[in-house]
Amino acid sequence: MSDETRVLFNADCPICNAEICHYRAYTKARGLNVAYDDLNSDALSDWKIDPETAARRLHVVKEGKLYVGVAAFVALWSEMPRYRWMAKIVRLPGIWQLSNGVYERILAPWLYRKHLKRSRKA
Repeated sequence: MSDETRVLFNADCPICNAEICHYRAYTKARGLNVAYDDLNSDALSDWKIDPETAARRLHVVKEGKLYVGVAAFVALWSEMPRYRWMAKIVRLPGIWQLSNGVYERILAPWLYRKHLKRSRKA
């Protein structure tokens, strides 16, 4: 992987894809150094994680460091001027713990279950 910020996401998830497509359009329009990899493509092999792990959480590599879950969102938002305020708020004590709790216990598991259901139907 290069020095650019890279995002690994599930393009088969309608919610994930819509959000990441928005970020991709935003970063591209501003010439920001962010690349996006669909976990359902050959790009997954560059990440050295298995498809199940990739589908469970958002993953971002920034400055050579891997961020997962809420930390991945914060790393991505920090790259985008319009979203830096969200990164700052989520980093605040209390908000950080709440955000992680909601993402890890509710949002990520729900999205992953939806992913499994779509996979079984395919």
